[in-house]
Amino acid sequence: MSEVKEKTTMAPINLTEGAVSQLLRIRDQQNIPEDHGLRIGVKGGGCAGFSYILGFDLPKENDQVHEINGIKVLMQKSHGIYLIGMEIDWVDGLNNRGFSFNNPNADDTCGCGTSFSA
Repeated sequence: MSEVKEKTTMAPINLTEGAVSQLLRIRDQQNIPEDHGLRIGVKGGGCAGFSYILGFDLPKENDQVHEINGIKVLMQKSHGIYLIGMEIDWVDGLNNRGFSFNNPNADDTCGCGTSFSA
């Protein structure tokens, strides 16, 4: 008799309640189709070397797919080294409003908080 083993992996990032609430609001307001997930990644550029990718997208061939706080999260495997352990939050204050990225892998972060070096 063969035994089927299910592979489980921990989510590489954390989404706070505030971030989840705003992401669900955005998804509903923009009528994002159900087959899309939240793409989180990095790209070269920004004042510190890398900038974050955050937006709804269709899954691609090399993606890892995670369910984090009720949101399907898509991430390219190669981006994990830069993002593992990161927390995404929603900030709504007098001086700043938007998503914030708390990344333990960043050696340096720019003043705006949207780019980093590793």
